[in-house]
Amino acid sequence: MSNVDIKPAGWKLVEIGRIVTIRSGPFDGKLATVAEIIDPGRVLIDGPSTKEDAVVPRQAIATSALSLTPWVIPNLPKAAGTGAVKKAWEKNEIDKKWLESSWAKKREQQDRRRNLTDFERFKVMRLKKQARFETLKATAKVRATAKAS
Repeated sequence: MSNVDIKPAGWKLVEIGRIVTIRSGPFDGKLATVAEIIDPGRVLIDGPSTKEDAVVPRQAIATSALSLTPWVIPNLPKAAGTGAVKKAWEKNEIDKKWLESSWAKKREQQDRRRNLTDFERFKVMRLKKQARFETLKATAKVRATAKAS
């Protein structure tokens, strides 16, 4: 038999200190951390973000309404209070890590696209049309030179 090391995808585990994004409800798109696991379907979360508009109050929430991120606050005690979670949040620079992630950038772009006016959507359509035309023109030129030789 061969020596094969199979490692589980550890960051997919729901654990105390795991940073999550909320997918539904009034806090949709905001970050929080798992403070306590209540039962297999619910967790206690706390989101003491450094930005005022991104704060999530301590609450129980269904795990089906959360998306797990790859970040964990290490050594966070069970059922840690909001103050302790906030200190650990700032120490681990969770907001900074989130802003640098491709996930956050993609969400920001989706929100920007969602909030376009009619005229801005029209401009985007025209730019896409121009880009498509230039691509087709370059492809036709390549085909013509390949056919000639």
